[in-house]
Amino acid sequence: MLTAPELRDIASQIRAAQRDVRQIEPITSRLPKFDLHSAYAVAQLIHDDRVASGAVPVGRKIGFTNADMWDLCGVREPIWAYVYDRTVTPLASLGGVCSLGQFAEPMIEPEIVFHLRSAPPVGAEPGELLACVDWVAHAFEIVHSNFPGWKFKAADAVADSSLHGTLLLGEPVAIEQLAPDPVAALESFSVALSCNGDVLEVGRGANVLGSPLRALAHLVAVLSKQPEWLPLQANEIVTTGTITTARRVRPGESWHAKLQGIALPDMAVKFVS
Repeated sequence: MLTAPELRDIASQIRAAQRDVRQIEPITSRLPKFDLHSAYAVAQLIHDDRVASGAVPVGRKIGFTNADMWDLCGVREPIWAYVYDRTVTPLASLGGVCSLGQFAEPMIEPEIVFHLRSAPPVGAEPGELLACVDWVAHAFEIVHSNFPGWKFKAADAVADSSLHGTLLLGEPVAIEQLAPDPVAALESFSVALSCNGDVLEVGRGANVLGSPLRALAHLVAVLSKQPEWLPLQANEIVTTGTITTARRVRPGESWHAKLQGIALPDMAVKFVS
C-alpha cells in the first residue's frame, strides 16, 4: 500500500486530467506497487473531491463485466465506481444528442440499468435480487480513458473512476412489465448495436457475468468486502456493464441499439463535437 501523501498526489494527477480532458501515463507504469487496494483508496479521494464540489452520488457503475473486454483492456475482473447527478442524464432530455468534447478517447457501451427499491442482500439469488428492483432501463454508458490508447491495468482504471464518462439513460420500465419471466429474459435478450445504419455487433444479456442480475450480485459481494464504502442503498441506480464490446465513437456518428426479448425501448444517439 502506498503512503497517504502518495495516494493524494495520484488522486490530484488523475482529477486534473479528468477536469482538463487530457491523458497521462498510467500510474502502474510508474509505480509497479500501485495495486487495486491503492486504486480504490485513490478513487475514494476523487469521489470525496467530487462530492465536495457539489456532485451528488446517485448510484454505481460496474465495469468489465463482459469478459470479451478483458484482453482488450488488460484486466481480469470487474471493477466499480460511483455515478453522479452530473454524469447521469435521460437521453430524451438531450434531444438524443451527446457532445464528445468532454471525453478522452470515448467509447459507447449498451447497458442495463437497475433502480433499487430496497438494499439488495449479500448472497441473494437472481430472483431475490429482482424483488429489490422497481424499474429497469436500457442506457448507453460513454466510457473514456485518461490513459493514452486505452492501455492500462485494472488499478489504473479503478483510480480513473472506472472509466465512467456519462450515462445516457433510456426510458424506465417497471420490473413487472419487463417480461413474463424477467430473470430468464435478462439472461437471453439481445442488443443489436449499429453505427450509421450498419450493425456492428449483437450482444446478449448473458455476456454480463451471465446476466445483469448476476452482475448486480457481484457488486453486492464486492462491496461487502470493502467496509470503507457504503453498501448499495434504496433509490440507487446500478448500471451493470456493457452487453457488447465497447466501441469507439466519433463526432458525426449516429448509433442505435435495438433490443429483442425484453420490453425495453430501442435507443438512438447522435454524437457531436
